[in-house]
Amino acid sequence: VQLQASGGGLVQPGGSLRLSCAASTNFKSIAVMGWYRQAPGKQRELVATISYRGTPNYTDSVKGRFTISRDNAKNAVYLQMNSLEPEDTAAYYCKAVHFNGGNYWGQGTLVTVSS
Repeated sequence: VQLQASGGGLVQPGGSLRLSCAASTNFKSIAVMGWYRQAPGKQRELVATISYRGTPNYTDSVKGRFTISRDNAKNAVYLQMNSLEPEDTAAYYCKAVHFNGGNYWGQGTLVTVSS
């Protein structure tokens, strides 16, 4: 499974970005898709996940600001990020958990929130 993340960039505080992650495999084989982030000098942390059936889960710091969604027909997962804060600055990674138990990571896409 190969994952291609995109959509990062520089945005001012309070702004929005939409990240996309496209998979090389049929999404019907993917149990859970997730977005993680890693800020400089910090450990990678979970941002949001979404199950095959579309059940989302968010870390507390992004609840009400970020929305994760998946399009099984397009084999893609998205992360809509609103009301961005400087603390959201990080490299964002998508992850796929296959029904066979395999874990797959995409390359990071950098999000910088700064005025």
